[in-house]
Amino acid sequence: MKATKYMAFKYKVYDVLNNDSTTIGSKVVQGAIIILILINALSLIFESIPEVKEDYASFFYYFNLFSVIFFSVEYFLRMWSITCDPRFNKPLLGRVKYAFTSMQLIDLLAILPFYLSFVHFDLRVIRLMRVFRLLRVFKITKYVSALSIVVNVFKRKASELAIAAFMLVFLLLIASTAIYYAENPFQPNAFSSIPDSMWWSVITICTVGYGDIYPITIFGKLIGGVLAVIGIGFFALPTGIISSGFAEELAERKEKKRKDEFNTHGCDPEVTCPCCGNSMKAK
Repeated sequence: MKATKYMAFKYKVYDVLNNDSTTIGSKVVQGAIIILILINALSLIFESIPEVKEDYASFFYYFNLFSVIFFSVEYFLRMWSITCDPRFNKPLLGRVKYAFTSMQLIDLLAILPFYLSFVHFDLRVIRLMRVFRLLRVFKITKYVSALSIVVNVFKRKASELAIAAFMLVFLLLIASTAIYYAENPFQPNAFSSIPDSMWWSVITICTVGYGDIYPITIFGKLIGGVLAVIGIGFFALPTGIISSGFAEELAERKEKKRKDEFNTHGCDPEVTCPCCGNSMKAK
C-alpha cells in the first residue's frame, strides 16, 4: 500500500514538472517557474548597476538565495521523478543519462556557482561563473513550446552547423597565418604572433572592422579584402542551414497536428476523397 502511494506521488511530481502535461497544477507550477526565471534575469541586470546594487544589496542576496533553493529543489525533484519516463526508467543509469541532457546541464550550471562559493575555490573563477546565473533564462525552453522549436532546430542541424563551425576555424587559421607573415615584418606589435592575428581575422570575417589593427602592406590589404568578401558569404551558410531547419520543423509539427486532429475525429490521413482531397473516415 505504501509503495502504491509512493509511486502515485512520484508520478504526480513528474506530471507537474513535465512540460508535456496539460493538468492545471502543472500549468500553475510551470507558470510560476517562468515568472521566477524572468525576475532572475531582471535581478541580474539591475544588480550590475552599482547604485542599485548598493541600495538593495540585501534584497539581491536573499532573492538569489531563494532562487537557488527553489531551483535546487526543482532539480532534485526532476532527478528523483524522471524514472517515470520510459526513456530514463532505470534507477541509476536512467538518472545519469538524464543528468547529462542539455537542459539538466543548464539547470546544474545555473545553481552551481552558489554552492562553489562555500568551497575553497579561486574567487576569480567564482566571479566569472556568476554569468551562469543567466542560464536560468534558458530553462524557459522547457515550458514554452515555441522556444523548444529553436532547440529542436539546432539538434536537427547539429552536424551541418558543426561542419560550418569547422570551416570557420579552418578559415581563421589560414587567414591568421597569412596575415602574420604578410604584416609581422612591418607591424611586429600589431601582428606579433598568429594567435594575436586571429583577433584581426575574426573582426574582418565578421565585417566589423574596429580599426585598431589593420594591414598596411599590399599583400596584407589583399588578404583583408578577400577575407571580408568571404566573410559576407560565409555567414549566409549557417543562416541557410538554420532557416531550412525551421522550415522542416514547422512542417513536421503541422503534419503531426493534422494527424492528431484526424485521429481525434476517426479519420485516416492516408485516405483522401478523390473529389475534394479531404481525409475520409477510415473503413
